[in-house]
Amino acid sequence: MDSETNPPHSPLISRKTVLRAALAAGAAVPVVMTGAPALARTFATSNSSDTSPTEVPLTPPCDDGDDPTPSQMEGPYFKPNSPQRTSLAGPGVPGTRLTVTGYVFGLACRPIAGALLDFWQADHNGAYDNTGFRFRGHQFTASNGSFALTTIVPGLYPGRTRHIHVKVQAPGRPVLTTQLYFPNEPRNNTDALFDPRLLMAVRDGGGGREASFDFVLNVPQGPGGPGPGDTTWTVGTTYQPGARVTYSGRPYVCLQTHTAQSGWEPPNVPALWQPA
Repeated sequence: MDSETNPPHSPLISRKTVLRAALAAGAAVPVVMTGAPALARTFATSNSSDTSPTEVPLTPPCDDGDDPTPSQMEGPYFKPNSPQRTSLAGPGVPGTRLTVTGYVFGLACRPIAGALLDFWQADHNGAYDNTGFRFRGHQFTASNGSFALTTIVPGLYPGRTRHIHVKVQAPGRPVLTTQLYFPNEPRNNTDALFDPRLLMAVRDGGGGREASFDFVLNVPQGPGGPGPGDTTWTVGTTYQPGARVTYSGRPYVCLQTHTAQSGWEPPNVPALWQPA
């Protein structure tokens, strides 16, 4: 799989601007207090005695010409064909519970629906499962570009600081391979791969830890219209979950595997299609 390339791009609308616009319009917005995934960096690391959200800079920002989310090496432990699931931590699995939430954006800071996120990590002892799929799984972003992962805080192993691996792919686009890091880890200072631009915002909460990170992919986006990977809905085509189509000029995201037939146009079957 090819990695995303990150050419320079012009200043773009910031996610803060998008958030303010949504608030002004009375639309549903991704803030911590709503219970929905928070925009990454909307809360800072806090201790158990102070869980109030504190706004800190978005990383990476979309509005100052910075590159999209940096790529990093895949490492030796990736396995393809992971199961589709949002929770990597089953009942009785030892370790500190961790939830990771956030959004996947394109270059114009518009959310990307149906983006693939494939996570893998070490267990609490710092070991990877190379025979099965423990602590491995993939999922797709919702129509608003959000994702949510339930797992545990990964353990340490020689030579590396604490981290989570991930591959992110917008529909029809190249794959971004990268890693996410935890703040205030002593080994961040000695791990040669550590990149502070890939730090998650982490705090204590919910009986474990809560983390947030927004991915910015090298996906060009105009001010409106169909998103990346959209195709025209066609009878006889087999669609998979996360596939994007347009019908009568409107974008939709597929919810279930099916073969399109007359009468199953996206506006008519909300069980199969969701407006993007």
